[in-house]
Amino acid sequence: MALRKIRTEEDPVLYKISRPVKEMTPKLHTLIGDMLDTMYEAMGVGLAAPQVGILKRIVTIDIGEGPLVLINPEILETSGEQTGDEGCLSVPGMSGQVTRPNYVKVKALDEDMNEVIYEGTELLARAFCHEIDHLDGKMYTELVEGELHRTTYEEDEV
Repeated sequence: MALRKIRTEEDPVLYKISRPVKEMTPKLHTLIGDMLDTMYEAMGVGLAAPQVGILKRIVTIDIGEGPLVLINPEILETSGEQTGDEGCLSVPGMSGQVTRPNYVKVKALDEDMNEVIYEGTELLARAFCHEIDHLDGKMYTELVEGELHRTTYEEDEV
């Protein structure tokens, strides 16, 4: 597979609504593989197709429990509330406090175009909401409470 360029917040593609996937094609299989490779290389937990410049309703997520591929995802149910630091591969080096549901139930299609239902809490619930927002042209920065702040990673000392 190949790494794709992650679009950043000044790119207009991130603010457009993505089109539903009608059928799985070899080109879309390649895109999904590329999205997973790109997400892992960037050390992200989720990536939406618009973030690599493709206006299709496709999301990849991996919170450390194995990859999920969601095609045409819809949120069916939410409950609870969580507030925490959230970042985005399209807004590198920055994060901010965002309130999201603590439980989310999602319906989508898998890579074989079979319907799947996923339920998630905490980080997975946050990732579902964040990535599905991307498909609707919404950035998490619209939801930040207060100011964005720089995210720094300390190098391990040897």
